[in-house]
Parts: sequence; C-alpha cells; structure tokens
Amino acid sequence: MESVLFQPLVDALASGQPQAVINAANLFNAADLAEFIEQNSEGDAGISLFKSLPLAQRAKVLGYTNPETQLVLTQATPLTELALLTAEMPSDDRVDFFNLLEEPRQKQLIRKLDEEDRDDLTALLAHAEGTAGALMSTDYAVFESGITASEAIDILRKTAEDKETIYQSYVIDEEQVLLGVVSLRRLIVAKPDAVIDSLLATGLVTTRTDTSQDDVARLIAKYDLLALPVLDEHNRLVGIITYDDAMDVIEAEATEDIHKGGSVSNLDTGITTASPFSLYRSRIQWLVILVFANIFTGAGIAHFEDIIGAHLALLFFMPLLVASAGNAGAQSATLVVRGIATGDVVNRDWLRLFNKELFVATALGLTMALTVWAVGMFRTEMVIATIVAITMIAVVLAGGLIGILLPLLLNRLGVDPAAASIPLITTIADVSGVLIYFSIATAILGT
Repeated sequence: MESVLFQPLVDALASGQPQAVINAANLFNAADLAEFIEQNSEGDAGISLFKSLPLAQRAKVLGYTNPETQLVLTQATPLTELALLTAEMPSDDRVDFFNLLEEPRQKQLIRKLDEEDRDDLTALLAHAEGTAGALMSTDYAVFESGITASEAIDILRKTAEDKETIYQSYVIDEEQVLLGVVSLRRLIVAKPDAVIDSLLATGLVTTRTDTSQDDVARLIAKYDLLALPVLDEHNRLVGIITYDDAMDVIEAEATEDIHKGGSVSNLDTGITTASPFSLYRSRIQWLVILVFANIFTGAGIAHFEDIIGAHLALLFFMPLLVASAGNAGAQSATLVVRGIATGDVVNRDWLRLFNKELFVATALGLTMALTVWAVGMFRTEMVIATIVAITMIAVVLAGGLIGILLPLLLNRLGVDPAAASIPLITTIADVSGVLIYFSIATAILGT
C-alpha cells in the first residue's frame, strides 16, 4: 500500500531529473515526505529526495523526521548550508535539532547563524528541558497596541508565512506585556479603522516559562486551545505553545508511562531504531530486581512445606489464586496511575479510594470465590474448596488495595507513580497471595 502511495516519488527519483522530483514532492505534504525519507533512510532514495527539495520545504520536512534520521540527513551538509536550513526551521524545531548535535558542531553552527536567529536560539536554549520555555515557539503573530484592524491585516499578509498560526494574534504594549488576543475572524469582520484594542479578548489562559510541559499539555487539552501564550516573570509575552506540540508531549508521556508500566526504562528512540544493547539495558534492570523479589515467593512456599506435603491438592489452586491477586492489583493500579496522570486523582483522595476499593475488591473476590468453590468441589474435598474460596476473597482484596495504595505512596514520595509497574504490583501480590493462602490453610487444617 505504501509503495503505491509513494510511487510518484519513486518514479521521479528513478528518472534522475531534479525538477521531476520537486514536482512529485509537491504532491505530498511534509509529514508524508518525512515518512518516505524515514522508510528509505538506509538507502539513497531518502537522502536523494531530501537534497532535491527547496530549502524551505527541506526545513519543514526535517522537522517531521525522527532525531536519528535528522542526523543522517544533515551529517554531510556543509556548515553554511546547514545554517541556512536551521534558520528556515520553526524556532521550536530548531532548538530540538540543535540539541541533537555534538558540542563542537553546535559551536560551529551557532557562529554561522545571523544575529537574530542566534539570539532567539540562545534564549530558547536557556530554558530547562521539559518546561514550557523549552517547548515554546517564538514564531507567533503579534501586534502593538493602538494600530487599526486594517494595519493588522497588512502585517499578517507580510509575515503570515513565517508564523506557527495566524488564527490568533497577540497584542502587547511597549513593555511587551500581553494585553489580550484578537482572532483572525474579528479582524476580518471589523471596520478597517477600528482600533485593535477594542477587538481584544482578555482573561486569557496563560502559562509561565518554568511550567512543566505535562501541565502545559493539560491546560491546552482542558481549554481546547489552539495555542497557549507563555509569559515570563514580568508578564511579558515570550512565546506560544501550539496544540500540535502539546499532542507530541502527551504522546511522549503516554509512551513513557506504558514503558514504565511494563518495567521498561525509557527509550530515547523507537523500538525499530533502537540498538539491541539499548533494548537490553532498558529491560534488564527491572527483570533482575523482580528475580530477587520472586525469591520471597519461593521462600514462602518453602516455609509451608509441611502443610503442602500433607495436602498436595493445595498446590493445584496456588497458581490460580496468585494470578488472581496479581490481576486484581494490576487493574486497580492501572486506574490509579492513569487518574494521577490526568489529574483526576490526588494524594488526599487516598481514603476515599481505599474505601471504594475495599467494597469493589470484596465484591469481586466473592464472585470469584463462588466460581472457584464450585470448581474445587469437583476437584477435591469440601474443606480444601472452602479454603480456596476464602483465600480468593482475601487475595483479591489484598491485591486491589496494594494496587491502589502503592502508586499513591510513590506519588507522595515524589516518585513517578508509573514506576508502580504491573510486574512490581503482581510480584508483591504473588508473595502476599502465597502467605495468605497457606496461612489460611494452616489455620484450618493444622500442620
């Protein structure tokens, strides 16, 4: 399907005619061209296409490619040409690309940029990674207070091509303090001589340069914003963050949480481009930790070897009970971790969630106990079936409460609650399940 989609590009590249390649490339948007280049980054086709594109189009396409491909595409680019290419990129993409380069290359490149681009890049680089300042773009439409609607539209005509968005334009005073925002619609329908200050929408949702990118993404999602103005400590407008950048943050955070939920350390690249060593490194740490954690399960079984030896039927139900405890814990942990991530759950909710889970887990345990008791009656004697049913209620309740409390505890300690991963929860539930099961069996059956 993909080969059919990109066939015009394949044919144009095969012809060897630069204009044919440009004409074919114009049939696709920048994201599609980036996809083709990434699919062919190890061969000549991707690089050939990239080099054939006009400078402005090349800069746009570069912003859509992944970091590894960006380095491949630009490593052989002469420094002067690379400076022109970097200057054409949107300011936020420019910062991301600059951070990929090694320090000697960074120093060489920054000296080649003109003063305006160099100052802009330096200012953006000063903000800490993961904050609004590092995420924002300085390519926004801005007007000074006092101009007319007609003058504002003339300014947009001249500058729109270089802006992230022109659907909303920001109005500032002489000190660059944000006064409000005016939409393109209001500018178009306003009388030409209307002063722009009379068209402003005020009471804007804004953020600070040091706000975390997670909070920025939540603000944009909560208020359905096209763009979020970023202010410095003096309420001066210094940038905007658009909804597409917020989507990238949400995707990255969701990916990181999913990795943590599976006890996988964060990968700097996708799985298809990651090296075998980086995949090994991202997984081995938790696997080794969980090996040692599971030793406690074995120790618990060894401790009750007398009761097990006397009633071998108990072993038949052990995997079922242990798995049920882990599954219940995994379910409740997933709900809490996601609730914390979306802001739906805060630490002070722990008692309310505990009481709710107490009821829900008990109901789940009772339902599962009835099922396993019926199975037990066919498989073994009534006393064993009853022990298994009682244990089912206890382990599901224990697993559910562990799954609720552990993420909240980690969050209280300032640790990412996603670190309360499913394997960690299930391991704790496994140990608890074994101890509960054989303790109940010992109490009823004796040693």
